[in-house]
Parts: sequence; C-alpha cells; structure tokens
Amino acid sequence: MKFLIAMDSFKGSLDAVKACHAVARGAMSACPSARCDITPMADGGEGTLDALLASVGGRRRSAMVHDPLMRPVRAEYGLLDAPADGDAQNFGDIQGIEGGPHDGGLRAGGSHSGDHAPRAMAAESGRVAVVEMARASGLQYVDEQTRDPLHASTFGTGELIRHALDDGARTIIVTLGGSATNDGGAGIAQALGARLLDANGRDLEPGGAALARLDHIDTAHLDHRLAHTVVRIATDVTNPLTGPTGASAVFGPQKGATPSMVRQLDNALVRFAQVIERDLGRSVAAVPGAGAGGGTGAGLLAFTNATVEPGIQLVATASRLADRAGTADVCITGEGRIDGQTAYGKTPAGVARIVKQANPRIVVVALAGAVARGVAAVPQTAVGSPDTAVGSPDTAGGIDSLVTGTGVPDGADRSVSADLYACGIDAVFPIIREPQSLADACRETADNLAATAANVARLLAAVADADR
Repeated sequence: MKFLIAMDSFKGSLDAVKACHAVARGAMSACPSARCDITPMADGGEGTLDALLASVGGRRRSAMVHDPLMRPVRAEYGLLDAPADGDAQNFGDIQGIEGGPHDGGLRAGGSHSGDHAPRAMAAESGRVAVVEMARASGLQYVDEQTRDPLHASTFGTGELIRHALDDGARTIIVTLGGSATNDGGAGIAQALGARLLDANGRDLEPGGAALARLDHIDTAHLDHRLAHTVVRIATDVTNPLTGPTGASAVFGPQKGATPSMVRQLDNALVRFAQVIERDLGRSVAAVPGAGAGGGTGAGLLAFTNATVEPGIQLVATASRLADRAGTADVCITGEGRIDGQTAYGKTPAGVARIVKQANPRIVVVALAGAVARGVAAVPQTAVGSPDTAVGSPDTAGGIDSLVTGTGVPDGADRSVSADLYACGIDAVFPIIREPQSLADACRETADNLAATAANVARLLAAVADADR
C-alpha cells in the first residue's frame, strides 16, 4: 500500500514537515511494508515558505527589517531552486526539478532526503523567491497590549521583497496570512520607493488609519526592477478590499480592531483604492483576494505586476502533487482544525480535489486536531448553506451589522458536510484520544497524529485484505 502524505501545519504544535513525518511513522508502524510519499502542504498562509523549500529545495535567507510596529527584527525569506535554462516567471519550471525529498518515498527502516537534497539536474538558485508576509509583519510580534491595527505597517514585508530583488529574483511569491496589519499594503509600497502624500505634500506615517488623509501617490522612485518582476500572491482568501466582507470587517477584529476602528480602517482603505484608481489607473478594491493580509493583496496589485492565485494550488503545482497521486492508494491530509471554512480554499479540501482529479480511486482521509460539529457524516445534521460560509458572511446588514455582531451569529458553523465530502475527502478523523487541555494537546500532537494514522492504516489494510 502506498500512502501520499500531504499535511499542513498544526499551528502552535507542528510544522507541515513534522506533521507529515508523524503520520508516516504511524502508518508504517501499522503497515511495515507501506511506502510513504511525503509532500508538506500549505495554503498560502504561515508555513508556505517551509513547505515550498521542503518540496522544491532552495536556500533560506534572512535580513534585518521592520516589524509591524516599525521595530527592527530579523526575518527569513527563501530562494527556490529553478532550472538554469528555464524561465522562472513560469512556475512550471520548478515542477521540472527532479530529485529531492519525494524521490522513492519513505519505507520502514529506510531514509528520506532532507530539505536541501542535491538535485538531479543543474539549477540556478534565486530566480524564484518566496516572501512570507507573516515573517516580517505577523501577529507574533504583538500581543493584546501592543496590537495596533490603526498604525501597524507592512513596511518590513516590502523590505523583504527588496532584499529578494537584490538577490536577483525574477519571480516573487508573496504569501499572505497571519499579519498584524490593516494598511492595504501601503507599507510595502513605501518600502519599495513609492510616496504616499497628504494634501500638503508630506509623507503619510505608517499604518492603515493614515490612508484616510491620502491625497496623491508619487511612484517616481518606485523600484524600477518591479516592472520586470512577476509577483504571485498566494492566499486562501477571496475577500475584496473593503465593505462588509473586506479586510477591515472580516479580519480587523482578529488584529485588535474595535467596531469603531473597523469603520475607520474601512473608510481609509476606500480612500486608498480611490486614489490608486485615479493616480495609477488600476481598480483593485473588488478583486477577489484584494482583502488578504489586511488588504495587502490590493497594494501588491496596485504597485506591482501581481496576480492572485490559491495558495494550495501553487504549492501543489510546485510539489507535483497530482503526478504523485497517480501511483498512490491513500492520501492522508489535514491541519489543526477542520470546520466550515475548510471547503473554501483550505489545504485538506484543496489536496482532496487535486488528488481525486488525478486518481479517482485514491482514498482521501483528513486528520485534524479539532473537527467542528458541522462536519458530520450525516449531511442533514449540518447547519446553514454553502453560500454563507464563515468568512463569506451574509452582507444584508452592511458593515455596521458585521462590526456590531449581528451579521454573523456567534459560534455559527455555516458549513454543510456534503460540501466538504464533495471536495473529495472520504473521511475525517479528530486526533485527540482523550479529554485534555490545549497545552497538552499541542504537546502531544505528533504522537496523536501517529496513533490516528496507525489506526487508519490498519483499517484500510484490513479492508484491502478482505477484498482479496
């Protein structure tokens, strides 16, 4: 039996690479003859850099940049391996790299290649860069006392992009997620040389709130290399920039924004979009994904040659997930939580769609630290409808209903189980084996994953034996 293991990270517990190896350990303990083909996954949020480096290979780089509150920090970015004779603007080149951690799978008693294994073909590193927004502008730099969504800036992410350009990157993948910011990517633009000016010709201070005073944009000193660089925005978010489903309303409260701050920030981003359209000739407010990363999607669309794409699709393409599914019997995927959002761009659903399309006979099992009540084996017990998923709220009440809590009821899981299973997932299992605190659950994630994977493997092996 061959297992394709395509796990995302379990936040606060395991990164995707370690989660994959925990599952492989469990599966092989139950089926010693099994082969496990490991491919760490991510959906464009935190962990995408690690997943791409593990699947594709490359180098980690670090640089001194500014965090969301403009304090100096050291942050990482990545330079991926790419064929020497290829065009790195076409990410398909990366698929062509042979060798690396997926070759030959993983067998009991065997070994696997590391993240930076030698490649079977000559490669020129550094033509494709990965900048993970959270590394410079993430929530990990603030706490409840220091969160400041009005003034938090993406300047540090822009500095990472500039460093990637200095390293010769021709394609830059920017992953959006986990940010502490709500400035529409204004800080990125400023770090790359754009000037955002008020009516008196003075540069705006950092943060989203200042955009309410934006009078005009000066791009005379915008880094000229951006004109010849492809920027690929990887995200699992399809929200627009503004309005009831925009960056401020949906994600602002997670970053500490009060209802009044949400209105202030939304109005500021409306102004930002208006000036962008007038001065740069680009309409970005309504583009799906413009609201990702506190509106950073919109800023990248405005100031660079950027496109928005699903993060899971980008990572799956780079790791040749579909090709590898063709020879697998079982795919095990998963992440920390499976709920009403899973069917809408999250890793388990994305993996299931891709592998089922490549191999309709493959069995797809999803493992999670927590499985929401709405994810049930009997669809009739689920709540809500697919077009009112969490993160895509009913907008009838407008932004005021959203920020006052009347737009989305507390605790609502508006998923329908049928949606999740229609993605191609055959079964979902929580990994918690006994009642325990969150701290204990996080500490025991690897063992819980291994134990659950072992039971899944035993069940599938028994079924296979019975069918013979």
